[in-house]
Amino acid sequence: MLKNFNSFCLPSFVLALLLLPAVAFAQLPGDLQFGIQLSPTFSSMGTNDNLINRDGSNLGLKLGVMAEYYFRENYSFHTGVGFHFNAGGTLFYEDQFTKADIWRESLDGYLPANVLPDSISGGLAYKYDLQFLEIPLGLTLRTREFGYISYFVRPAIHLGILTGSRGSVKNASFITEEENFDIAKDVNSLNLAWSLGGGIEYSISTSTAIVVGIAFQSGFADVTSDKGTILQREGRSPREDDSKGRVNSLVLMLGIMF
Repeated sequence: MLKNFNSFCLPSFVLALLLLPAVAFAQLPGDLQFGIQLSPTFSSMGTNDNLINRDGSNLGLKLGVMAEYYFRENYSFHTGVGFHFNAGGTLFYEDQFTKADIWRESLDGYLPANVLPDSISGGLAYKYDLQFLEIPLGLTLRTREFGYISYFVRPAIHLGILTGSRGSVKNASFITEEENFDIAKDVNSLNLAWSLGGGIEYSISTSTAIVVGIAFQSGFADVTSDKGTILQREGRSPREDDSKGRVNSLVLMLGIMF
């Protein structure tokens, strides 16, 4: 449904999602704190099909604003909005496949007529370069301060809205690895993920702290759109690709809270 989401509706949808928790927090007694994050990420993709394997990672970046509502002295809910740039990774389709027509519609739209072969076999790697607008919702559990430092654990869930998608193909005879093209038709518009992180907060004043930590974020929604994709192996009947492609990220959390 969101595959054809109107570009004019998307900002309003995102703004509504952001304002709902902010408005809710504002109605509650307690402290509200804001901050920014600039966090490098290392993302990769995997599937539940043992013939479609992880093959490389993407170096990306999370950039955004955060809001924390303290309902007790060392416990808070957090939300925010930000972009995850260059998420994704590379999936390799084993050469056991005699037919693996991945990204057929996207390649048809990019390549000149008669360049794309009638059937694509295995042995190729497909690189996803994805950009998401992310809205997290989670809990932060802190220790008391030891000098200027406190330690925290942060579980969260993340809603990701696809805002950009490019792809490239490795090992193909019909296209070079340097060619990068739109693959929006082959990627789902929403991504859901959970994360668990931890780290330290270093207080530099009574109201300002630097946040440093590490988190693992794992998608539990399929980001690949496999509709109409047929896979076939030697001596076996063709089948529709029903694999689930998920994005996992290691996040080096860097931020400052005001």
